[in-house]
Amino acid sequence: MGLRINQNITALNAHRNLSQTDSALSKSLEKLSSGLRINRAADDAAGLAISEKMRTQVRGLAQATRNAQDGISLIQTAEGALNETHSILQRMRLLAIQAANDTNTPEDRAQIQQEIDQLVEELDRIADTTEFNTKKLLDGSAGYTTSAQNGTAVGGDIAVNGVAVASGDAVIDADLQALVTNIAPGADTEAGVYTVSITTNASQAVLGDAGAASASIAAATAGALMINGVSVNIAADDTLDNVILKINNVSGQTGVVAAEGGNNGLLLTTEEYGSSATINVSGSNELLQALGLTTDTGAQVLSAAGTDIVGTIGGEATVGVGATLTGENGLSVTIDPAKLDLGATGSIEFSAVVDTSGMVTLHIGANKDQVMDVYFNDMRAKALGVEGLKVTDKNLAEEAIATLDTAINTVSTERSRLGAYQNRLEHTIANLGVAQENLSAAESRIRDVDMAEEMMEFTRAQILLQAGTAMLAQANLLPQSVLQLLG
Repeated sequence: MGLRINQNITALNAHRNLSQTDSALSKSLEKLSSGLRINRAADDAAGLAISEKMRTQVRGLAQATRNAQDGISLIQTAEGALNETHSILQRMRLLAIQAANDTNTPEDRAQIQQEIDQLVEELDRIADTTEFNTKKLLDGSAGYTTSAQNGTAVGGDIAVNGVAVASGDAVIDADLQALVTNIAPGADTEAGVYTVSITTNASQAVLGDAGAASASIAAATAGALMINGVSVNIAADDTLDNVILKINNVSGQTGVVAAEGGNNGLLLTTEEYGSSATINVSGSNELLQALGLTTDTGAQVLSAAGTDIVGTIGGEATVGVGATLTGENGLSVTIDPAKLDLGATGSIEFSAVVDTSGMVTLHIGANKDQVMDVYFNDMRAKALGVEGLKVTDKNLAEEAIATLDTAINTVSTERSRLGAYQNRLEHTIANLGVAQENLSAAESRIRDVDMAEEMMEFTRAQILLQAGTAMLAQANLLPQSVLQLLG
């Protein structure tokens, strides 16, 4: 072993190890004091990146939970107002029932009318002033708007609102709005323009109305009347009303409904369309003629009284007159059969425009486009159909009862939809809470320090620091042994 004084290698080695121990002790102290395993990117570069992404999600989920809670508060505000709207409508219905009773004098009904007028005004006030954070909810501004535009006749004999339209001609918006009684987007319908096409398919069958005796059926003409394969026994003393009653008693089997025709004859109709639009009637010529189901020559009277509508709205559906076309994108369009008359080959196309800009969008997720759209229908008196409601005479009061029944049902439907929104948001909040908890646990395993494990490392480094300090002192004393050689 050589003795060197310019380079104390032993001391340098002890110093290096002591420096490493001191650094480890400092990092251990930092982790223990902060509670974090990763305090800087150098501690774990990949872990830091993963942890930060998780922190973004955790904080986003926390805010999404608050957003959903605010959404519930907004919905509860609207639903609470509709609770009072319901109470008002129920009171108006009671007043209408009271006014329908002829024990009331005109003066009494005038007093009842005054209260109804005030209640109608209150319906409007509630709808106009119900708001959340200054956002109005029930005046129609927080919903969606729809309209029909750009109609074009494609072919055939077409009449819209009683006005004939040649193939290729435009159908003005006003006519289309009257034709399309309702356009409603579904849950997944986005704002935009949708092409709607309707064409004829087949006629509804009508038989009879040729004129018949209004008294009882003569004995010579009594017998069985076969309607679409079902036998109806007609007695000699049956009046036309009795015959109608017997036929309608089996309408569930025949699909045929009987009514009195315009010439005191029997009118048979079927609501079936297409190839199934048939009324097959058989019986003695005397019976058929007595009921007005044949002409004088015995020929059946058959005429078209309606059309099928085949609709295309991003998909295809076949519906009856007056029914609703529903496309694959959720958009539904209701046609008024009284406003449309299509020839055998006629069709019409138009654009259904849906504007959802007024709808309330709740951001209920941690990331982009994780949203839920809710809307609130117009709940003012006019939209409910009770504006100008009158009960000043018995007949008006009776009509008012039916009108109020419809309004009450409309509000019930709206409240049910709002309740469904609220239930959905409560499930959303529960799900967000679980996701936030699990992500927080995962982020903690990456970012946070295990205190027990780190205390072991700290104790180890502390002991090594003390030992290293002692050994460095001893190493610094070794060069002094060269002094013995100088003596």
